[in-house]
Amino acid sequence: MSGILVTGAAGFIGFHLVRRLLLDGHTVTGFDNLNDYYDVALKGDRLVLIDDMAGFTFVRGALEDRSVVERLFQDGQFDYVINLAAQAGVRYSLQNPYSYIDSNISGFLNVLEGCRQTNVRHLVYASSSSVYGANVTVPFSEHHPVDHPVSLYAATKRSNELMAHTYAHLFNIPVTGLRFFTVYGPWGRPDMAYFSFTKAILEGRTIDVFNHGRMQRDFTYIDDIIEGIVRVIDHVPVPDPSWNAELPDVATSSAPYRVFNIGNHQPVELGRFIEVLEECLGKKAEKRFLPMQPGEVLVTCADVTDLNDAVGFRPDTGIEAGLSRFVSWYREYYGIV
Repeated sequence: MSGILVTGAAGFIGFHLVRRLLLDGHTVTGFDNLNDYYDVALKGDRLVLIDDMAGFTFVRGALEDRSVVERLFQDGQFDYVINLAAQAGVRYSLQNPYSYIDSNISGFLNVLEGCRQTNVRHLVYASSSSVYGANVTVPFSEHHPVDHPVSLYAATKRSNELMAHTYAHLFNIPVTGLRFFTVYGPWGRPDMAYFSFTKAILEGRTIDVFNHGRMQRDFTYIDDIIEGIVRVIDHVPVPDPSWNAELPDVATSSAPYRVFNIGNHQPVELGRFIEVLEECLGKKAEKRFLPMQPGEVLVTCADVTDLNDAVGFRPDTGIEAGLSRFVSWYREYYGIV
């Protein structure tokens, strides 16, 4: 495999993926706008770790800048594209809706067009467990309908899946969407709860615990996510010969299109997650219990049968091991004894 483009390369998942691909001997171009949604210095430090690795080229730019993306694809002639760049965050979408349309819709269209114009062999893109929205049937399956998003972020991610299917159908571009479930680990995003909880607990500040800690999340460790992505890159989708237009399966298609969940299939209550974090930190949290926030869902749980069947992998890192590794990284990175 060669000629891989990873968008969002300075982001949490993007950084880990680029490093893994480079260590595996691939040639990688990283693309990122280095915006200030969260600490730009953290993004810069991630880039420092991969910038000098053999086979890596970094291009700074925004996905919504059509001319920049067109030039990126023309110059790169990529075989594979992994689109991880996006405006993330459910709550942030309540105050900044336009940034989600710019990056997640207009930006993704530019990626699709780049793939079409340069005959990319396989586009893998980040979707989200948020697309399940108002669904209450768990575990969430790719074969369930996802027509009731409860945040604009979720709506843009579902839109990405529909846009990708259109391009697979019209232009025969193999596309795979990956629905990530609450990814955590070293070098993570400061806007995520586990990261902000860690900072607050160590500083002796109160943490906000929504729905009184009774929400459940399918926390998925970053190394499991990366292993899943790497395996999927090589698993280029083909049309499903058994697909029936009269009884359409939303997870497959008569086009070269697939969607997979990547989650731990072991949802953990937020209260328990905080307990484990306290154990790893050796310090109790001061908690302020609050009601559910708009756009949030009560439970996420991934059915990963399809991923396991397709690429022989299912995430399995427990929160005890995952949070311990995160806390060790956090103390080292921020110089906390």
